[in-house]
Amino acid sequence: MTETLTMSTKERQRLQVIGRIQHSDTTVAAAAESLHISQRQMYRLLSRHKLDGDRGIIHRLRGKASNNGYATVVRDQALKIYQERYDDYGPTLFSEILAKNHHMHIDSDTLRRWLKQAKLWNGARAARLHRQKRARREAIGSLLQFDGSIHDWFEGRGPVCCLLVAIDDASGEVFLRFAASENTADILRMLQSYVEHFGIPHQFYCDHGSVYYTEHHHQTDVARALKGLGVELIYARSPQAKGRVERSNRTHQDRLIKALRRNNISTIEAANQFLEHTYIAEHNQRFANTTGLHDIRRSATGLDLKNIFCFETTRHVYYDSTITINNTFVQLLRSNQPMPPPRTQLIVRRWLDNSLHIFWNDHELRYEFFSNKPRPPVPRPHNVPADHPWRQKLVGSVRAQQRLDKLFDRHHPKPYHGSKSKKPTNHSTKHSIP
Repeated sequence: MTETLTMSTKERQRLQVIGRIQHSDTTVAAAAESLHISQRQMYRLLSRHKLDGDRGIIHRLRGKASNNGYATVVRDQALKIYQERYDDYGPTLFSEILAKNHHMHIDSDTLRRWLKQAKLWNGARAARLHRQKRARREAIGSLLQFDGSIHDWFEGRGPVCCLLVAIDDASGEVFLRFAASENTADILRMLQSYVEHFGIPHQFYCDHGSVYYTEHHHQTDVARALKGLGVELIYARSPQAKGRVERSNRTHQDRLIKALRRNNISTIEAANQFLEHTYIAEHNQRFANTTGLHDIRRSATGLDLKNIFCFETTRHVYYDSTITINNTFVQLLRSNQPMPPPRTQLIVRRWLDNSLHIFWNDHELRYEFFSNKPRPPVPRPHNVPADHPWRQKLVGSVRAQQRLDKLFDRHHPKPYHGSKSKKPTNHSTKHSIP
């Protein structure tokens, strides 16, 4: 009866070498050396081939469970845990969670094979357009990529919010912060916190969002703050250009969402606390690589970061030493510093704690708010009788006398009884120069 045997390439090579030994074309020592095995192992192969024929060359554990493999009970328990609690996890993340929360140390490749065999995970990934890979920077702080990812991070347990992501291009270290949206105030707070903890990067890479860029080349508050720190601002022309931070967003949309779910976090405040104390450190330990890299970020010691990371605008001083801010009048107060003259340009800064500060020549000015601008005093009327001697004598020139007459008529109007076309007669006495 014909028997079909399945052999690997290595087993077929061994069978050929054994045939050469049987035909005295080579020695056992030379055959063992060609197969990179010991002579003792070569004699075992010859003995097994003599007893079982070609079947003796085939590995005896083929089709059987490995002696170093996991027990069936462990496999069934892992798959049960996956179906009950982690049915949307990938094999790599599931392997980490099993080791951390369930004290089961199973390799991710083994879990991937088990999940595929049980048809619980297909491992399919959508095909992506291939693009040329850009080499990483050579030093930490050379380039900081920044982006905001709006997503349902709390899976319906809380509002849809935005994750602000800053990633170092060289090391892959991330710094994260949750915010209601990708707005100027929260971005300034995050950048100030980054600079305080790590230092000032050399370049900042972002998209053409209105927070960073305007079509008319007006400087935004974020761009002004970075320029004040000496940071070069670079705008990406496409999402693929800043692929490193985009891929980081995809990783967080998988790992961070599940971490928030495990810890039952549903608010931005609690999520930021979790990022600061747990997630960022674990993520950087898992994915960042600082080996052999030197840090070129500049220290922010001695810099007034409150006056850099703020909202800044300019105002001109009126003649009554006031300025207007959001339709509100602000009165400048006297202090030890000289007062700015009228039409002088002042710098108005609103700090991130919502406090207002006014500067002139790098000196902060004192001020107070007015709900309405103070009106000038109304001049009192001049009640001069018609028969007053002052009215009867010539005083000054004819032009001066005419002004006095108009002033008198304005405060002593005559009753009008004629038609609409007839004007009232002016009875004031006028004198001409002889």
